[in-house]
Amino acid sequence: MKPLKQQHSLRALLSCALLTLGLSLSAASHGHQNHDSTNSQYQQQAITDKLTMLSKKGGNILLSQGKDGLLIIDNGYADLAADLQSALGELGHGQTLKYIINTHWHFDHTGGNDTLGKNTTIIAHDNVRKRLAQKSAIPLFNYQADAHPQHALPSLTYPQSMRVHFNGDELQLEHFANSHTDGDTVIFFSKANVVHMGDLMFYPSFPFIDIHNGGNAVNYAKNIEIIYQRIDDKTIVIPGHGPVTNKAGMAKFKTMLNSSIAEVKAMKAKGMNLAAMQKQGLDKQWQDWGKGFIDEATWINFIEASL
Repeated sequence: MKPLKQQHSLRALLSCALLTLGLSLSAASHGHQNHDSTNSQYQQQAITDKLTMLSKKGGNILLSQGKDGLLIIDNGYADLAADLQSALGELGHGQTLKYIINTHWHFDHTGGNDTLGKNTTIIAHDNVRKRLAQKSAIPLFNYQADAHPQHALPSLTYPQSMRVHFNGDELQLEHFANSHTDGDTVIFFSKANVVHMGDLMFYPSFPFIDIHNGGNAVNYAKNIEIIYQRIDDKTIVIPGHGPVTNKAGMAKFKTMLNSSIAEVKAMKAKGMNLAAMQKQGLDKQWQDWGKGFIDEATWINFIEASL
């Protein structure tokens, strides 16, 4: 694994801060969000009659609400946990939060585990529990964290797949190994025809690949292809970051991944080192994809480190 250059680390970190401010604003400007006047912290978007997406900074949260109670997929940053709790109280009308599904271990998706997990069952892949149960780090962001307390750890874990039957639907949880991290879960709602991608999809931007924690850009692209083949034109696709999309949106994301990886492979075959690859850059058609969380130079670095 090649070390990431410090200047690219700083650029990515700065763009991360901008992203947390800009994600919801971008979505709102395209008419995707319905603002709730009693809770300004989270924008709410109705996905189906039982599913609502909550977004602010951090990963997109999906709420299932029905006769069985409440279930959420991911729970954002720790400093917004109280606001999320308030939003769930308003939307759920006092219903019990039965389950939390962590799509992976990153702090912008599991920050609410500590506050919300005391009386709730947390579900995740085996590796998510392992990561959260010990000291963790993301060198790209100079991030380090201590082990989570017992109540904030997933108590139900699985190695490859599991089903959760809840609110009249069947949720299929599937592990896609060594993609964004080593513990990624994608959730398919069988009846609603909705898929929550976790961070197997940043849209429309280059994805963050956590090389240090088992991520791999090439495997990421291969797994996107597998998921793409499983969904249909009516599937509602919820990315980990960015607005709700569909199979056509995933097709664009898939094309970007495959093409940019092929470009880096071609440069590597010519004997170019990382600095030379970053100087040459990718085809101009991918320029706008580098305006989000991860810039082009960092994305090239992720690919090169994954080959």
